[in-house]
Amino acid sequence: MRRIYLETNFKSGFVAVVGRPNVGKSTLINHIIKQKVSIVSDKAQTTRNRILCIHTDDECQIVFLDTPGIHKPKHKLGRFMDEAAYQSLKDIDAVLFLVSGNEKKGPGDLFVLDKIKETGVPVFLLINKVDLMTKEEILHKITEYAALYDFDQIIPISALTGDNVEAVLRELKTVLQEGPKYFPDDMITDQPERLLVAEIVREKLLLCMHDEVPHAIAVFVEEMKERGKGKVYIRTTVYVERASQKRIVIGKQGAVLKEVGHRARQEIENLLGSSVFLDIWVKVKPDWRNRSSDLSELGYKNE
Repeated sequence: MRRIYLETNFKSGFVAVVGRPNVGKSTLINHIIKQKVSIVSDKAQTTRNRILCIHTDDECQIVFLDTPGIHKPKHKLGRFMDEAAYQSLKDIDAVLFLVSGNEKKGPGDLFVLDKIKETGVPVFLLINKVDLMTKEEILHKITEYAALYDFDQIIPISALTGDNVEAVLRELKTVLQEGPKYFPDDMITDQPERLLVAEIVREKLLLCMHDEVPHAIAVFVEEMKERGKGKVYIRTTVYVERASQKRIVIGKQGAVLKEVGHRARQEIENLLGSSVFLDIWVKVKPDWRNRSSDLSELGYKNE
């Protein structure tokens, strides 16, 4: 049961962050929260679950819903991801609609916009990646999208550099209503440590590989326990769909897995504030993305 912390003259609300895959949603959220709570890569469909990310200051508490990119699903995992995104559009107070300013408007952007129109709440269009655009290109993109919908605000931003991100927060505060503090001040996400650890390992796998294999990867934390003062043992399993993918994940003489372990361990230690022994295993689970039982076992459950 969610506890509610009452404050006077305090605003709060739930804000969905939506867009097609790979437009910078997780990068934006991480910048707002000022801590990494969503994994980031240049691979589309990196985020798979809906993640609550909580920004709290003296004036308000904004609960951002970082969603998977809305796309045409090719398997049950894809349908799960789309459903997670659609669920995030229910019972919200505002929407941040992200588009890539340095890319042409496509059918995916228009499909997402159609879904947003049904919400009936304030919609902010965020034109991302302006650090890669000229002023003329930014103005053209604003005009192009303004003709499609009466957005409450159109804000050009760079989620990577943080340019204009504070303006997004300021404008959100103008549309949110007075409300309670839903979470403690020091809480920044609803995700348990085990899931954060699994996502860190998956992110490092995405960064270290350049094939289609990353989309067939799931990471599950099998065991996580203290071993002595200030030391944590973590055993994770990387699931792939075929033996050939397992060989790629491990790499020649284990090179890929060693690099993944090195990168992931450093970040996990920062997260936990402890020394970590990270044990990574790779197993084949055929066609797991299309098996409901496997998806449920690996934590992909829509409530």
